[in-house]
Amino acid sequence: MINRRLFDWYGIDTTKNLGIKSICPKPFDTVLIDKQGSCYLCECTSWLPQSAGNLNLQSLSTILKSAVTKTLRDSILDNSYRYCNDKQCSYLLDARNTGVPWTEKIPNTQINNIRLALDDSCNLSCPSCRTKIIFEKEKSKLKKRYMLVDKIVEYVKAQSHLIQIHIGSDGDPFASLVYRYFLKKIKVLPNARFTLQTNGLLIKKMYQRYNELFEKLDVLNISIDGATKETYEKLRRGGSYEKLVENLQTVKKLQKKYKFKFVIHFVVQSGNYKDMIPMITIANQYCAERLWFNRITNWNTYKEFSKIDVLDSNNKDYQLCIEEIKKIIKMNKTKVIIEMPTLITKQLKKTI
Repeated sequence: MINRRLFDWYGIDTTKNLGIKSICPKPFDTVLIDKQGSCYLCECTSWLPQSAGNLNLQSLSTILKSAVTKTLRDSILDNSYRYCNDKQCSYLLDARNTGVPWTEKIPNTQINNIRLALDDSCNLSCPSCRTKIIFEKEKSKLKKRYMLVDKIVEYVKAQSHLIQIHIGSDGDPFASLVYRYFLKKIKVLPNARFTLQTNGLLIKKMYQRYNELFEKLDVLNISIDGATKETYEKLRRGGSYEKLVENLQTVKKLQKKYKFKFVIHFVVQSGNYKDMIPMITIANQYCAERLWFNRITNWNTYKEFSKIDVLDSNNKDYQLCIEEIKKIIKMNKTKVIIEMPTLITKQLKKTI
């Protein structure tokens, strides 16, 4: 039932008891579906890595009633959080620093959020994520993933309540044939709203083709790992800074028209931490609601990851940068809300 070796691989101690009285709603209202059809009761597979079932073998309704689903949810209800990755989950990390944000009320098990991680295809090959361009076009694989899309669409159509569908985070939705297939289907989903994760470079080009998406878009997340041309084009390999700016201008116009929330994500690493403060200026310029500074994750794309992860490098310049951002937040010098729970220790957070 529970794959202990999987948890060992992620460094998760399944004998722990965090003693968190509040209940995280994610394992009760969220399901993530990956390209193999595996279904996870969380926003991220590394936060709660046990699959509850596979959509190629069972319906989503059946998976959500399975014994594995009950076991994972029970680990939240008994306050232990023993299957959760408390070293990576941003909610648990933030809870340690600022207090647990949830309630003690037992949540409804109605799925309100479906996160799609169906295809790694992307128009960029960022070194923090991959070693080369990934674009899936093999017919047999596409056919299987189109079948997953069809099953997901049928599940959503059968529900009477509103469901938030999160598209992206594994690749880029506009660069993927699988996600383009899904985007053509959204017309038949009147009870769906959308959150989009993208690198932003294809928004202007694809807007007219998929304008229905923007009509039902609640949140637009754009990943930008550099505030200058030099940094951006080095870390967003294959991207153009001028094209990014052009698309951000389009986003600003679309945001005024459709009223969606705009969020910027910035993966902090040795090659870009000096761009963190300039990124705050850009976030304000293009009316982002939030700016997430996220610690880089090791996806085994670097030979010496320790040199890339600036958080563990005792870099004095990096610490000064963090101190400056703390001052900006404290003195209310920015309209954008700055989030960085994976970067700030409890001691640092207290001073904000």
